[in-house]
Amino acid sequence: MSRQDGEKSVNLAAFGMLRIGVASPELRVADVDFNLAEICQVAHIAQQQQCRLVLFPELCLTGYTCADLFYQHQLQQQVVTALLKLAEFSATIDIALVVGVPISIAGRLFNCAAFIAAGKICGLVPKTFLPNSGEFYEQRWFSSASEGTSSYYQLGKQRIPFGTDMLFQAEDFPAALIGIEICEDAWSVSPPSGAQALAGATLLLNLSASPEILGKQAYRRALVASQSARCLAVYAYASAGPNESSTDLVFSGHSLIAENGQILNETERFQFASQLAVADVDLERLQGERQRNSTFGSGRSAVDFRIQPFPLQPLAVAVLQRTVAKTPFVPPDDVERAARCREVFQLQTSGLIKRLHHTGCKTVVIGLSGGLDSTLALLVTVKAFDQLGLDRRGIVAITMPGFGTTVRTRGNAEELAKLLGADLRVIDIDKAVRQHFSDIGHSETDHDITYENSQARERTQILMDVANQVSGLVIGTGDLSELALGWCTYNGDHMSMYAVNCGVPKTLVRYLVDWCAEAEFSDRATEVLHDISATPVSPELLPPDADGNIEQLTEQVVGPYELHDFFLYQVVRMHFQPRKVLMLAKYAFADDYTRGELLQWLRQFYRRFFSQQFKRSCLPDGPKVGTVALSPRGDWRMPSDAAVDLWLAQLEGLE
Repeated sequence: MSRQDGEKSVNLAAFGMLRIGVASPELRVADVDFNLAEICQVAHIAQQQQCRLVLFPELCLTGYTCADLFYQHQLQQQVVTALLKLAEFSATIDIALVVGVPISIAGRLFNCAAFIAAGKICGLVPKTFLPNSGEFYEQRWFSSASEGTSSYYQLGKQRIPFGTDMLFQAEDFPAALIGIEICEDAWSVSPPSGAQALAGATLLLNLSASPEILGKQAYRRALVASQSARCLAVYAYASAGPNESSTDLVFSGHSLIAENGQILNETERFQFASQLAVADVDLERLQGERQRNSTFGSGRSAVDFRIQPFPLQPLAVAVLQRTVAKTPFVPPDDVERAARCREVFQLQTSGLIKRLHHTGCKTVVIGLSGGLDSTLALLVTVKAFDQLGLDRRGIVAITMPGFGTTVRTRGNAEELAKLLGADLRVIDIDKAVRQHFSDIGHSETDHDITYENSQARERTQILMDVANQVSGLVIGTGDLSELALGWCTYNGDHMSMYAVNCGVPKTLVRYLVDWCAEAEFSDRATEVLHDISATPVSPELLPPDADGNIEQLTEQVVGPYELHDFFLYQVVRMHFQPRKVLMLAKYAFADDYTRGELLQWLRQFYRRFFSQQFKRSCLPDGPKVGTVALSPRGDWRMPSDAAVDLWLAQLEGLE
């Protein structure tokens, strides 16, 4: 991602974000000095990449496969010396380190994670669940955390907190609350990270030494991703690399960072040199997710945790180490996007099938303009009729040419209706609208909002009345983006009896039409659908230009839909404040828009989103298909008269 407009670096903590790394360092089994040096070397690399916390694997100071060598006092003493050196080293860098060490306390040996920052060992967290089957023999050497008899470990003059009842919190950054578990803990029925998350930990760390076998990579990815989703947390997992391989086992060094179900970054497997994966994790986002999740809110942690503070230096970065998708509703990968389109189309179709089955209707009415939205609504309706075994002639597709209708859109609408076997009706609205202008005393030359909305409401009246004639339902065509911006005529195209597109954002509608063209239809219908997809978005309520082309382009008035869909996702799905939305937009659209343009359209989004809520407060039914929905009966409850001043004031402060 490139910087633009000479923008200054971004303070990650100010936006609730933290840069972390997971490492699989080069290692020699039982060579503590070598391992210490390599950990320090990786820490220097992480510092160069501006990390503020680095997680290392289980028992990385000694190696996981030391077996009975763990009993050797010489090895244990060397570990203590290395820990002290690592603490001294941490005072020279602005990074918190979490490393795996064997620690002897009161005659018992524990497999521990040491949290080290700013010259201090902040705490030691022992492993709870010790695997002791198959290739694992941990209970031969180690005691479980449940067998600990002290809550502290005395190391020289240092009294170090010890136990599983600890969380580590960054000073001046309360969102950075960290919980730790070790390898098998995560594979248990009730992982310690669950209680840690319920106690507020947003960043969960797992130090692991997980040997590789066929299929385990995919299982490990799924485990890490699902635990991060279940806990509404970041889950960082550092695993031992192939240098750990010994005797009968092979390790791969597969380390991962996941956030709320999504893998942000991971290391390459089977690399004998040290590996480091880095990501900027959004802890503020996770706190917001938890506030909105009633299941999380009703949970209670069974552990009374001790909070161990540690210093965290602020970080200003020029480039984010996380993907900020331009199109959060549209996957960039072709295969994933096709799967998304298929799923959305099935959801739309199933919703309509249920409504038709419940009402017993065998006839529907749909206004067909030759634009994207009405085309998608028609395709959904055709699919629903086919699955119900209904005659497509029961789909009454009405084109209603008016003052702004072009030859291209009218031709596509009429041809598509015929190709799909719908009952096509053409009803010209010019005469009726002119009569209406005369009735209310409006000049036809005054192309204002009355001029435009009179056409939209005339069309809706026709659709509703024809639906009465044929005992059918009016299928709504408006999409999610139009509802967010209020880009619909109240009691015009705003109204229907079932709105099949209300959960689909504009940026996805175009891909859905193209997908249908290839996956659901063929021959000439495919050609027409692709041409509709290539047509500029317009309500066609103003007369065409001198050449008969569309004069009224929606995105010139309300702004680019790719921006508004991006804003919609960040504001409604993530609930981010304006300055964070702008910051993310700058990274996502660095090569496409200036900061001034982003500010302009973001202000437009907030103004319209707040002022047009009254239209969303009385929406017709329609299927929810994604994580963003604006139905007042579902995801979005907002007063119609809420003031936008607070949000606009923050944007004004950013100018």
